[in-house]
Amino acid sequence: MVYDPPTGQWSAPPAFPSGAGGLVSTVGDYATFAAMLAGDGTYRGVRVLSRASVSLMTSDQLPAEVKAVSGLMPGDFDDMGWGFGMSVVTRRTQLYDSVGTYGWNGGLGTTWINDPAEDLTLILMTQRAWTSHLPPAICRDFLTTAYQALED
Repeated sequence: MVYDPPTGQWSAPPAFPSGAGGLVSTVGDYATFAAMLAGDGTYRGVRVLSRASVSLMTSDQLPAEVKAVSGLMPGDFDDMGWGFGMSVVTRRTQLYDSVGTYGWNGGLGTTWINDPAEDLTLILMTQRAWTSHLPPAICRDFLTTAYQALED
């Protein structure tokens, strides 16, 4: 079923930009954004963001007392935190996502991470809405397969 037809809500710029969601992009633009963050705010020799801004964006900003009473489900912040606009892995609990990995899971079917420890960027765009706040199997399988392919 089509969620939003070609003439739908994302066919024209919104009257008021939303900082909470509804962003539309291409794989290429997403990869450029990810590369800029991985480059500490620089892309192709041009500074876009300060190193300090990138550091704040990509490090956990949530104090323990906030984590204790937040999240969609209990335990949501046991192994992750929140930077300025993206999730941040704070404890490794699976094959993928080293501590310090940051990115965004979009409820309409996108997953993106930068893993500085592995010098790795992964982007998956399924364009299939999630049915839970947890990533669907295809996202977990994509990440697991990518990390299994890494060689030391």
